[in-house]
Amino acid sequence: MKARSIFSSLLLLFLLPAGGYAQEVAGVNVAEQIRLANTTLKLNGAGIRSKFFFDIYVGALSLPQKAEEAETAINMNGPKRILMHFLYKEVEKKKLVEGWNDGFENNHTREQLKPLKTELEAFNKLFVTVKRGDRIELDYLPETGTWVSINGQTKGNIPGENFYPALLKVWLGEDPADSDLKEAMLGSE
Repeated sequence: MKARSIFSSLLLLFLLPAGGYAQEVAGVNVAEQIRLANTTLKLNGAGIRSKFFFDIYVGALSLPQKAEEAETAINMNGPKRILMHFLYKEVEKKKLVEGWNDGFENNHTREQLKPLKTELEAFNKLFVTVKRGDRIELDYLPETGTWVSINGQTKGNIPGENFYPALLKVWLGEDPADSDLKEAMLGSE
């Protein structure tokens, strides 16, 4: 009997997410903590990106420390992660690129966009058509810049420290892609 109890306890340990306990959003487990660049990041918030009554993806923001204000999250030092776990059957690369471009244009002036043009073009080239269950991780590492991974495979990086704060404004800016998701990522929901 005692051996069965120990086995059950060990099995439970292996089933827990590697980053810590998970929060469930639309059936997707989002880790409360992750390790990135030797730093423990905490889940700041997670929610669903919806468009025309369709759930497109679960979006999650992880930071070194909690932030309830968009500006605090955007300007916070240290590694950061945006996770996109897709719920919709398929999102074409073209639609992803249009989304990034619209998000940048809606949250930056023309003067702010000019120095980001080359980086945004390079960023857009890193994407592919994604399907339900696919995961995109957008990581910021202070030493090397913005990294894009799709389903655990690194696609490339955008060097420098200026691109990631601009990217965060797609979700956290004055005109976010989805205001409910912005509130969720800031822990307001």
